[in-house]
Amino acid sequence: MNNKTENKSKLESQYNEVADVNKKEREDAPKHESKLTIDDNVVEKIAAIASSEVDGVLDMSGNIFNSITGTFGSDNLTKGVSAEVGDKQAAIDLKLILEYGASAPKVFNKLKSLVKEQVGLMTGLEVVEVNVRVTDVMTRKQYQQENEKKDKKNLE
Repeated sequence: MNNKTENKSKLESQYNEVADVNKKEREDAPKHESKLTIDDNVVEKIAAIASSEVDGVLDMSGNIFNSITGTFGSDNLTKGVSAEVGDKQAAIDLKLILEYGASAPKVFNKLKSLVKEQVGLMTGLEVVEVNVRVTDVMTRKQYQQENEKKDKKNLE
């Protein structure tokens, strides 16, 4: 290419850039975005740990699968916790054993507040729903005796 053609091509490119002629080409170009993804089990663990900090919650109660894995020595931190996680929001279900004498509505409000706060701070997700199901009520002494029985049974 000769010098005159190069200058014309360069001027045309500069004009097109200023006049935003190339805008459509830039918009059609593939966009690469970074993305943070949080797995359901991560939110479940955060919710379980937060729940353990609330007075009146003796333990989370799991399903039959949790009982079986517990029998074989697997410590399941997320028993009694399930979460549905989207791109920006999460919904959490908790099943728990309430300590005798504790107010279920007060425990529920504390759980809801703490779980929303911790999941939000740690993941950036908005917790849109926290559902709590009380599956049992026990005194602390009764709960400890039940766990001692399970521990002895597991050792045999």
